[in-house]
Amino acid sequence: MLNRRTFFKQSAGGTASLAVSGLGAGRGVFGANDRIRIGLIGAGGRGQEIFKAALSCLNVEAVAVADVYTRRLEEVQKMVPNLKTYRDFRKLLEDKSIDAVLIATPQHQHALNFVPAIQAGKDVFQEKTMAFTPDHAKRMRTALKGSGRVVQIGMQMVSGEGIKKIRENATAEKMGTLTAIHVHHFRNAPYGGWLRPIPKDCDAEHVNWKEFEGEAKSYPFDPMRVVNWRFFWDYSGGNVFENMVHPVGLWYKVLGLSIPESVTMTGANYLSPQMQVPDTMNVTMNLPEKIFFTWNSMFGNDHYGEGYDLLLGNKGTLMHNEADQVSYWPQGGKRTAGGEPGAGSTGKGPDIVGYSDYTKVHMQNFFDCMRNRQEPICPLDLGFRTAIACQMAIRSYWEGRPVRWDEKREEII
Repeated sequence: MLNRRTFFKQSAGGTASLAVSGLGAGRGVFGANDRIRIGLIGAGGRGQEIFKAALSCLNVEAVAVADVYTRRLEEVQKMVPNLKTYRDFRKLLEDKSIDAVLIATPQHQHALNFVPAIQAGKDVFQEKTMAFTPDHAKRMRTALKGSGRVVQIGMQMVSGEGIKKIRENATAEKMGTLTAIHVHHFRNAPYGGWLRPIPKDCDAEHVNWKEFEGEAKSYPFDPMRVVNWRFFWDYSGGNVFENMVHPVGLWYKVLGLSIPESVTMTGANYLSPQMQVPDTMNVTMNLPEKIFFTWNSMFGNDHYGEGYDLLLGNKGTLMHNEADQVSYWPQGGKRTAGGEPGAGSTGKGPDIVGYSDYTKVHMQNFFDCMRNRQEPICPLDLGFRTAIACQMAIRSYWEGRPVRWDEKREEII
């Protein structure tokens, strides 16, 4: 186990790319100029975003799309008129001309799509949060092991330019001993801005309802659950799975952090009566590296914005914000309201780098790794650790108590 005084030196240089062995089914090795043929599974809002990002990369061809709702198939087919469409994703996986799939289904479906995709010999771009439950996470890990498939988890923040600045400053010399990471995610929007109108054609004729439910509890057809699935515990981890996962993934990547020893989540739903998941919440995680990680979120105020992270050490403070700006202040320096070091500081002004949506860069890394058969920047192991941390938070909220991770049994207790 890395301790707080040594893990910076081992992690600051980044995670080395690892060659992927045992190529499995499919075309296997790609040349630098080979065209990669893709399919999309899950064509909602985020699915269409990552689909567009993929098509903006060189030598990528869209072959097919699968979704349980015919409206979404039609929307994506407008982008690529000759695209094959499927209401059953398994039919898409039978197409041997498809090299990779992009999975952006509701969270409860991720493992159900991922495992068959790996078994079909496809490389996979898997949207976050990687897995809905510990069992799903373990199923996905088992499927990937020895398959030779390339998997990128969709936490695009780790592909941002800011991570380089974080690594430059998150050293023992500048930060000293770390004790805490504190993160905010604030929106001033009921339902987090997720509430979507229900189209007239969202009915049992146009939606494969049983396929949508998957392994979740069965209900009579409900268009609200199809369109606003993020509101329901059966399919969603709420804002923990939507947004906490991003800073958890970023700091886990930079610092090489482990699954939390214990997690506590408290919160409530104050402004969003149609939603089961909370709109105001606080998560605290005790990490084995003796770091206390806190995440605070609400949908009734946007003072701190949607991403405001502080890394706290006894020699300095590092800030990373939603625009991927990185600032460092040595201990004893003071900040002004504008974020500049105060007169008492010997540090310089904040280092500022580009905007924070790096989906295209993240997607390009996936395709590059398909061609060279190396490990992408956000591999399954990172997705596994962050997913378990998020799952622990949700379990704590449900049960109203702190929960722990049993490392030997790999279970939340």
